[in-house]
Amino acid sequence: MSRAVAWQTAEVAGPMKAQELTKPEVVPALVKRAKRPILIVGHEALDEGGDQPPIVYAIEIAKAGKVPVVATAHAIRGFLKRGFKPDSSMPAMDIANRLKDPSWKGLDGKGQYDLALLMGLPYYIEWVVLSGLKHFADNLKTVSLGRYYQPNATWSFPNIDQAEWIKNLKAIVNGLEGK
Repeated sequence: MSRAVAWQTAEVAGPMKAQELTKPEVVPALVKRAKRPILIVGHEALDEGGDQPPIVYAIEIAKAGKVPVVATAHAIRGFLKRGFKPDSSMPAMDIANRLKDPSWKGLDGKGQYDLALLMGLPYYIEWVVLSGLKHFADNLKTVSLGRYYQPNATWSFPNIDQAEWIKNLKAIVNGLEGK
């Protein structure tokens, strides 16, 4: 039985829904295959987690996968505290609008991104961001790395408990490091 039910049940995602990420090994394969991936990290990555906050895994994903990072809200504080400088810091809606803009050439001026990984955004904000990207960013695939199923993403974890979520984040890091 599928566990892929939107955590925010009052909203309707429409007929196209995210594929469930039941195997975290899929994410490193997607990142390695992407020409221009990007990681968007929100402030909830600062304080959710088991033995360490998820922002630690975001940093490891960024380093291992050579993925540029956009910190939203006050997530920048957590990155800098850990000695990691994100490529940019901006509101979640701002980066979402830029990803939808076909004339935007990216943070480095080298072109549009083809894969966006999102983690640490409040569920309802990530829902809206992913909905906009699903409908208006034609060449962009999205991966929600949160604990709750995001039907507007291209791929999303099903609703999982915290221990399984952390295990999945570790598997993603290990896959990107080639372990």
